[in-house]
Formats: sequence, structure tokens, C-alpha cells
Amino acid sequence: MRALARRWNLRPALGVTALILALVPWMLSNDFYYEIAILALFNAMIAVGLNLLMGYAGQISLAHGAFAGLGGYIAAILTGRYGLAPLFSIAVSLGIMALLAYGLARPILRLRGHYLAMATLGVGIIVSIILNNEEELTGGTDGMSVESFSLFGHTFTESWEWYLLAALHLLLLLWLAQNLIDSPLGRILRSLHDSERASASVGVNVARYKSLVFVISVVVAALAGSLYAFFSGFISPQEAGFNRSIELVVMVVLGGMGRLYGAVIGAVILTLLPQLLTSFEDYQTLIYGAIIIGVMIFMPKGIVSLFDRWRRGG
Repeated sequence: MRALARRWNLRPALGVTALILALVPWMLSNDFYYEIAILALFNAMIAVGLNLLMGYAGQISLAHGAFAGLGGYIAAILTGRYGLAPLFSIAVSLGIMALLAYGLARPILRLRGHYLAMATLGVGIIVSIILNNEEELTGGTDGMSVESFSLFGHTFTESWEWYLLAALHLLLLLWLAQNLIDSPLGRILRSLHDSERASASVGVNVARYKSLVFVISVVVAALAGSLYAFFSGFISPQEAGFNRSIELVVMVVLGGMGRLYGAVIGAVILTLLPQLLTSFEDYQTLIYGAIIIGVMIFMPKGIVSLFDRWRRGG
């Protein structure tokens, strides 16, 4: 009954999200604003997938920026160097990333706490080094251009087309994530977050389900990274760097771990915040950090906790 109640409570949230996404283009006056909005949507996709891993299964990852960047590189190389169709290139990229994630999951997810964080950090560093050093394949530190994205003979050139594509992907991901969270798998993930030993004692295959959610979150990151590479027309190792991975983790924590729409809120705010602080010049980084620290102190459960207080009446 509780799962059913949560499902019905989340359906209006998905409808409100769809309404907001439909209204946003009316406030975007040029391509620059569209670019920021599209980046926010792709960031939200990665954050939702990462939140399944961190917020629901209790497993931290400091390599999701690397996974998103690597997914984008694979799709870009397959299209630009080998002439594959963009859609097929993305599908192959997701398959490769799923296999890579599964191969990494078994040894890495045996670790816990800061050991797990360090292991995923190491994976991210290795990916970054490879992308920087393989100049013939990736363009090295200079990056590489990415072919235009076409679907069924139509080439995406307009900003509003990319916004629509990104918005539809985010809505579909939120719908799928809602159903996953309310399914038996979702309950297993929450049990892993609370206690892996207790879960194992009642017959849960801990390694299997930790690997599964890790693969799901990596595939979501690779999908968003691939689409953004085609949208921007360029990709560089910075997209897979350590700072990028940390930024994604902060999005999840800032919005609210274990809260589906908290990840979306955190991603949107952290994408928009640097743009809003550009007028402060030398103080931009200081103010940016102070805002994040303030939120963590006064809203330790994330920004989404404000809605809980509002529903309780203060």
C-alpha cells in the first residue's frame, strides 16, 4: 500500500515537470539560453541515474563524469572515424559502457565507504589519462569535433529540436526511475542502503543488485554524455575530468539524496548558478562555494526538503 501511495504521489510530480519543461522555451530568447537549458537537462539525466546508485543503493561513485565523457567519445569516434549512423553509434556506446560497468562492478563494489570512493576515483583518473594521451583517436587535450546528429534522415540543427529531444529523454527517464523505485527492485535497493548484511540474511544477492544498479547508472550517464557530444559538436577530456564527477555528486547531494526529483533540482540549480554569478567576476567561486555550504548546513537533506516542510505547513 505504501508503494502504491508513493506511485500516485509521484505521478503529479511527473506531470508538473512536463508542464514546466513545456513552458521553459517561452522564456528562452536566444540560442545561448537554449544551450544552458539543454545542458541542465542532460545534467539532470546523469544526476537521476547517479541518485539511483547513491541515494537508493547507498553506493558512491566519483567516476560518473568519466563514464559520461567516455560514452560521448565512443559515440563520436564511431560516427566520425568509422561512419556509423549516430543512433547506432550511441547504441553501441551504451552496450560497451554496460559491459565495462559490469566488469568493474564486481571487484569495485565489494568495497565500502571511502575505499569505494577511492576505487571509483581511480577509475575516473584512468579514463581521463587515456582520453588525454590517445591523441590519434581522441584528439588528446585539444579534444575532437563531433558529427551532426541525424535521426531517420533528419539532421538536428535547431536549438528547440535539441531541447525537445533532451526534455523527452529526461521525462522518459523519470518515468522509468519512478517505476523502478516502486518495484521490488527498488525496495531491494533501499534495503541495501540500510544494511547489506541484513539484506543478505534474507536471501538478497547483494553483489548482483549492486552491480545491476551500477550498470544502469553508468548507461544513463553514457547516454546523456553521448547526446550532449552530438549537441555541442565537440568533446574534450574535460568532460570526463575529476571536477566533472565531483560536480555531479554535488548535484545529487544538494538536491536531496534518495529523492528522485531532488536530483533534477540539484542539477538545474548547479547548472544555472555559475551563469547567474558571472557578474561577480573574482568573487564568483567564493559565492558559489558559500551557497553550497549554506544549503548543506541549513538543509542537510537537500533542497527538496523544503517541499516537505511546505507540505507539513512550516
